[in-house]
Amino acid sequence: MKLIKLDATDSTNDYLKSLSSKNVLENFTVITAQSQNKGRGQMGATWASEAGKNLIMSVLIKDVLKNADEIFHLNVAVALAVIQSLAECNLPNLSIKWPNDIMSDNKKVCGILVENSFKSDSKIESIVGIGLNVNQTSFDNLPKASSMASIMKKEFDLDTILENIVFHIKQNCNLILSNQASKIWNDFHSYLFKINVPMPFEDANQNRFMGIIQGVTNDGKLEVFLEDDSVKTYGIKEIQLLF
Repeated sequence: MKLIKLDATDSTNDYLKSLSSKNVLENFTVITAQSQNKGRGQMGATWASEAGKNLIMSVLIKDVLKNADEIFHLNVAVALAVIQSLAECNLPNLSIKWPNDIMSDNKKVCGILVENSFKSDSKIESIVGIGLNVNQTSFDNLPKASSMASIMKKEFDLDTILENIVFHIKQNCNLILSNQASKIWNDFHSYLFKINVPMPFEDANQNRFMGIIQGVTNDGKLEVFLEDDSVKTYGIKEIQLLF
């Protein structure tokens, strides 16, 4: 694993993307930063972090996905890798809130952003951004956010957590490469936040309704069982879970 540490950058994903466009980088090259000015999440949502307190990292992953049909395999592999790493730190009641938030109880501790690019040789290269709240304990105006330190009442070593996450990402990517993606999908669904529990939702038109999460499709859409006994799939930002 090649590791590049930065004091500050606009976005570790953007930095790694630019670096990769100009150089041939080792697979699983990692960029970390003490702080970033323009961190973002799914669909352009902003993500802010207290400098030096959290794990801000981006990982280059290539030669894992064979075609576009496997794109969400990587999301599953990375989300599960974070879960596996946090479980080793004994964080309680871990779950994956679709599509890419990691929860402990009902608090968000981590966000993941996977950006894929299709190369001229048909290969798929991915930049995986992970923002994990580790030692920050103040989350003003973010009532649903928390951190490892807040939950466990102790501080953690950022480098150790980083190494553990990358280790599990590699392991899960190896399962994809060996045609065993079903194993990580099964684990992913076992950790899916509020699966099989009646919950309120809101759609893009602000219509509210009840539904039960059934799972996630291979292309990353959320399957919801509705009150009329139908099952509907929703893409990112088409539906919001209210909790």
